[in-house]
Amino acid sequence: MLANMNHELYQKIAQTKLLPLYTATDLSCLGRLEEVLVKNEVRFIEVTYRSDLATAAIKQLAASGELIVGAGTVRTLAEAKSAVANGAKFIVSPALVPEVIEYCIAEDIPVFPGTATPNDIQRACEYGIKVVKFFPADIYGGLKAINALSGPFYDVKFLPTGGINEENYLEYLENEHIIAVGGSFIISESALKKDNGQTADENLRKLVEKRDNKLK
Repeated sequence: MLANMNHELYQKIAQTKLLPLYTATDLSCLGRLEEVLVKNEVRFIEVTYRSDLATAAIKQLAASGELIVGAGTVRTLAEAKSAVANGAKFIVSPALVPEVIEYCIAEDIPVFPGTATPNDIQRACEYGIKVVKFFPADIYGGLKAINALSGPFYDVKFLPTGGINEENYLEYLENEHIIAVGGSFIISESALKKDNGQTADENLRKLVEKRDNKLK
């Protein structure tokens, strides 16, 4: 069985271009998080399994149906199953984890395996996956590496994370081989806590505005 690359989620993420990576340590921030994302029309959130509250956060954020909630840093089949059972609509891994990929394909859940080398990308392609996470982007060569890898893998799109920030995200988004960028620079729990999310809201508004102006 191969991945369903016609899943509507790929088209939606290609339109949004921004995938916030969010690590939850305080569930009381999630209501404000949803408000800020919805207000700025960024309807995606990747909740990372870097805290014990990941599953609870996914469940809470998925409840309203306002956001497309996914799980990130998924390294085990148990995490993938828990995330999906609690409302996750996509799975992102830091590496290529066969049992996670096979489960997601069977459940028709888009999965973004972490890749950094031609071998990683080839293995993803063998599952029919044509959109991969490129991580950590800055360490593994950034745009130069993506351009080079896109020669042999001309039919693959990349979702780079790691080292993407306010200063360079537009350069990444302009690249035809990139479907979207991910990072905590888009929004974070610490930014939401700063002043009840006012700074986070303003930062996201600017990111969206610059994205729209650049990609017109």
